[in-house]
Amino acid sequence: MPPTIQNICDFLDAFAPTRLAEEWDNVGLLVGDPSGVASKVMTCLTITPESVAEAIDQAADLIVTHHPLPFRPLQRLTTEQPSSRMLWELIRAGVSIYSPHTGFDSAASGINQSLAERIGLTQIKPLLARAGEPDGLGAGRIGNLAGEKLSDLLKKIRQQFQLESIRFVGHSDANVSNVAIACGSGGSFLPAAIAAGCDTFVTGEATFHSCLEAKASHVSLVLMGHYGSERFAIEMLGEKIADQFPDLNVWASARESDPISLAH
Repeated sequence: MPPTIQNICDFLDAFAPTRLAEEWDNVGLLVGDPSGVASKVMTCLTITPESVAEAIDQAADLIVTHHPLPFRPLQRLTTEQPSSRMLWELIRAGVSIYSPHTGFDSAASGINQSLAERIGLTQIKPLLARAGEPDGLGAGRIGNLAGEKLSDLLKKIRQQFQLESIRFVGHSDANVSNVAIACGSGGSFLPAAIAAGCDTFVTGEATFHSCLEAKASHVSLVLMGHYGSERFAIEMLGEKIADQFPDLNVWASARESDPISLAH
């Protein structure tokens, strides 16, 4: 028997606890009837016109999106603005929306942990531990990686996450030993990485001034791209949901893509 929306929400909250989300975030069930039955679920990194059309075309009952929609309070729900137009279309089609966002970033088996493991870090722990969490949960990750140069790490990341390109600050022959991780727009975690004595910081994107700060602090900064640092986890999350609910048809959006193109 297909699960209810609430059943899926309960599983997601156990896997990526909403209590771990940042205070500024908007997580959990954002649109929908918890008592409704779900038979089709689509995961995506971000709700876009393309992923909205896909969800409606494929008759999805629920979208599990990493980035919340709505994120900030809306004063009106009309078709005049992109965000409210997408919400209007999904509501008319009966598609619910759930977002784990920063709770998924920080979860025990979440995005940052998965990044750290795939890169091959050992002795992994939170970069910023969260008070009141006896299991050591928190934001970002930090770990050890012995015997590699920055060039080795860059090559590994490109291969592991199938990235066409990668940007970095530092010298390719620099030694890598203490590595911090923060997916997405993680530049704000750079001071914590520096304070922790890290020689390398891997994130999705960072500001120009964060890049200058990293260089001045002699910390190698690896920029995977926001999409590149998180999209893999959306596919992973879809697999987790499918394993938990065998009666569900679950897929990761096939139409969403990195909005940033590369010139050659």
